[in-house]
Amino acid sequence: MSRSSAVAKATEGVAGGWRRATGIAGAAIGVVAAGAAVGVAIERMTVGRGMRRKARLALDSLGPYGALRGTPGWAVADDGTELYYEVDDIDPDVDPGPRRRRLFGRKSPAPVTVVFSHGYCLNQDSWHFQRAALRGVVRTVHWDQRSHGRSGRSATRAGEGAPLSIDQLGRDLKAVIDAAVPEGPIVLVGHSMGGMTVMALAAQYPELIRERVVATAFVGTSSGRLGEVNFGLPVAGVNAVRRILPGVLKVLGQRAELVEKGRQAAADLFAGVIKRYSFAGRDVDPAVARFAERMIESTPIDVVAEFYPAFTDHDKTEALALFRDMPVLVLAGVEDLVTPSEHSEAIADRLPDAELVLVPDAGHLVILEHPEVVTDRLADLLVRAGAVPAGTTVGKYGSSSTAHPG
Repeated sequence: MSRSSAVAKATEGVAGGWRRATGIAGAAIGVVAAGAAVGVAIERMTVGRGMRRKARLALDSLGPYGALRGTPGWAVADDGTELYYEVDDIDPDVDPGPRRRRLFGRKSPAPVTVVFSHGYCLNQDSWHFQRAALRGVVRTVHWDQRSHGRSGRSATRAGEGAPLSIDQLGRDLKAVIDAAVPEGPIVLVGHSMGGMTVMALAAQYPELIRERVVATAFVGTSSGRLGEVNFGLPVAGVNAVRRILPGVLKVLGQRAELVEKGRQAAADLFAGVIKRYSFAGRDVDPAVARFAERMIESTPIDVVAEFYPAFTDHDKTEALALFRDMPVLVLAGVEDLVTPSEHSEAIADRLPDAELVLVPDAGHLVILEHPEVVTDRLADLLVRAGAVPAGTTVGKYGSSSTAHPG
């Protein structure tokens, strides 16, 4: 597929049968929040605080997003941190298809398992749409990165011992695979920090990639040079942020209880910052936007501080070579301000046979903003990998512009 033909429109799908039917921390950053603050100020002129609070409660009560649950399990990282995961098993009535039988022989093979790794300040529920669509069709594992979601707090806390690294997250993923997928072929899917986690896994366990991984999807992620990202800011602003942010976060992380109260007090500003850096379109379902806000809100400030420095040191460009001999999807939102689409293009340049999909009018949380595009491309990847037979139908995955998650 040529690069030009791989640029997706939000209304496009894949041919075949697939379609069935941080406030105090944000304020400390200052210039990052400025654009969002203008919108919040205008809203405050017309909508009272009580009404905004009632609106958030009403959106929370809708409750469908992130409500999917699977069979729970626990893995233990090499430093003792407990990692929570859930398994959605395959429907035993689904025919694996002739292609898988050809790939794996006449013996009934262990099912292909798709392992989803989420991004920074999110949790496994961020894959809600994709999980809903693939349920019962292919075995999936969704896990919470350390200190996120239901997983245990990192044994190495901010300011205590060695700093957290993306390499540690790669080892965490290996522990989850050992516990949840001890045998059989694997498809790795990672969004943002989750994609970096997949690269770190490859760098440290190349034999696992060669022997068991049959396909990989990198969504809105980067293989390095994150220290050069400008977050959509002017040069002077981004230089100031880079200079003060690590220190600010460290101080805030040491005063977590006070900061959490401040975040609650500045909820409107915080929500504006989240929306600006998560979504690009104007018609995102408010319930989806609130869902993303709740996930990010639930990440304690000391966890934000603990993880942030690891991104500057992240460089796994050389590890990408391990993915050359398998189907690979590289997908990003064109208007992503956190991991710009140029970083995805750089990954695709290292993997010339990968499918590169750039989604217009999409921001960093493309998996929630344009779930139909992500799910279709992921479904096509699974067909190419032989994980499911061509023509398999998946469940309705819903849309970020409606109140129905599928």
